[in-house]
Amino acid sequence: MAQYSRIQVIQQMEESGMVPLFYHPDIEIAKKVLKACYDGGARLMEFTNRGDFALEIFTDLIKYAIAELPGMILGVGSVTDAASASQYMLAGANFVVTPVYREDIAIVCNRRKVLWSPGCGSLTEIAQAEEMGCELVKLFPGSTYGPGFVKAIKGPQPWTSIMPTGGVSTEESNLRGWFEAGVTCVGMGSKLISKEILANKNYTTLKENVASTLALIQKIK
Repeated sequence: MAQYSRIQVIQQMEESGMVPLFYHPDIEIAKKVLKACYDGGARLMEFTNRGDFALEIFTDLIKYAIAELPGMILGVGSVTDAASASQYMLAGANFVVTPVYREDIAIVCNRRKVLWSPGCGSLTEIAQAEEMGCELVKLFPGSTYGPGFVKAIKGPQPWTSIMPTGGVSTEESNLRGWFEAGVTCVGMGSKLISKEILANKNYTTLKENVASTLALIQKIK
């Protein structure tokens, strides 16, 4: 069962401005990545459902977060069906992120009042998601659309909250473009938690990257 309400989750997303995301099949490495992000100031993390036995890794990881990292809101991403969403919510997922808009996932998440963020690529999809109670839409892949798309959407729908994922980097010019266009927060994966960091187990660098990126976002906002 989720430890945080969807209102608490969206408030933290708005406050932080960034949701780091990653996947790793080794639970010990996953714990160290989560701890480094936490020590860097992150209070949100999306663990992506991208490998065999990902649910088992997530279950151990969220138990670790609850016991050792107070205030860390752990959710799941890359969920593509309602059954998987339900399994992750039973394991304690505090939010569910999907690459596409699916009504079946919306229904099961709404039933448990868990925040869900569907991947949308058009104004029609965004409107449909919001009609199903979506608080925050995921613009995916962000690199395909860019900040100009966000600005255009915010014109007729200023109430829409958007989180671009893909095409977001730690560079100030990139982040400034997104936030000045009106995004609520950004999802950041390999540009923040790089393959090199994971391969070299350089968790100190990761902590510093997270801290500096969060500070930069606050400066821009």
